[in-house]
Amino acid sequence: MTNTKNVILSAQDVVVEFDVRDRVLTAIRNISVDLYEGEVLAVVGESGSGKSVLTKTFTGMLESNGRIANGSIKYRGQELTELKSHSDWEKIRGGKIATIFQDPMTSLDPIQTIGFQITEVIVKHQGKTKAEAKKLAIDYMEKVGIPEAEKRFNEYPFQYSGGMRQRIVIAIALACKPDVLICDEPTTALDVTIQAQIIDLLKNLQKEYNFTTIFITHDLGVVASIADKVAVMYAGDIVEYGTVEEIFYDPKHPYTWSLLSSLPQLADEKGVLFSIPGTPPSLYTPIKGDAFAPRSRYAMKIDFEEDVPKFAVSETHWAKTWLLHPDAPKVEKPEVIQDLHQKISQKMSN
Repeated sequence: MTNTKNVILSAQDVVVEFDVRDRVLTAIRNISVDLYEGEVLAVVGESGSGKSVLTKTFTGMLESNGRIANGSIKYRGQELTELKSHSDWEKIRGGKIATIFQDPMTSLDPIQTIGFQITEVIVKHQGKTKAEAKKLAIDYMEKVGIPEAEKRFNEYPFQYSGGMRQRIVIAIALACKPDVLICDEPTTALDVTIQAQIIDLLKNLQKEYNFTTIFITHDLGVVASIADKVAVMYAGDIVEYGTVEEIFYDPKHPYTWSLLSSLPQLADEKGVLFSIPGTPPSLYTPIKGDAFAPRSRYAMKIDFEEDVPKFAVSETHWAKTWLLHPDAPKVEKPEVIQDLHQKISQKMSN
């Protein structure tokens, strides 16, 4: 089935480099990905795989030593790589593409009240008066589940718990009325119960406001409940892409197999989890072949010699692995992730 939805954000052949102590680190290596209107795209991978760097290019928030060295990024047809100044980016950042970060305290001003921080955004992005903005701010606070919102309007961030602060950051993002919402590991700093509440909140808000979402996480368990599509990142590249069902139940790349094998729900009786051997490659030197090959027990000679093209699995699913070549030996995915749905369901019911 061809996707009839509009492409809202499109990255093509994007390369991002950083100057680090007289050396060049290539953090993003020729990534191409489309984001469709109204969808939730989860970007998953280990720490350091380039997830946050990729999404920072969508809002012009790369560090000063970073640059987009190649490629095109279009938001609704507008070329974002041509935007240079802070004022150019202000038209996009927040109002069109907003970001919720991992640690709410980095997003909130500790010396301004919660109410002031939300109303300021509403006045700027929605053109409301201060009185209208206050009323709307309290509405947003209620919407994200802040109890006694009117009473807590004049409190400061330190008076809120971590989970409540993250709810306020979500309220501020909503107040921008974004077209695209980037959630950069928004639950990592929170305990498990609060994580589940924040995920449910984001799902409900996405349904209500119909914004398009990019959800960055290293936790594939979170992905199952929130995403439509999944992009699996490794060493600055997307190595597999598909619908959430395809990635969970018909994964093709050995790296995706490894990530799925590490799901907490698949721990053995002693609570021991699978861990991926080895370490990711250095991004200071060019990578030849499949970047994951040195850590993969499925690697073939060609994996160390030739860059892998995209092999189509279906209209919505592709992977960069030589295992999909017609001449490759037939390899089964690891036993631990076969019948994944059944295994996770069993664990849940125990």
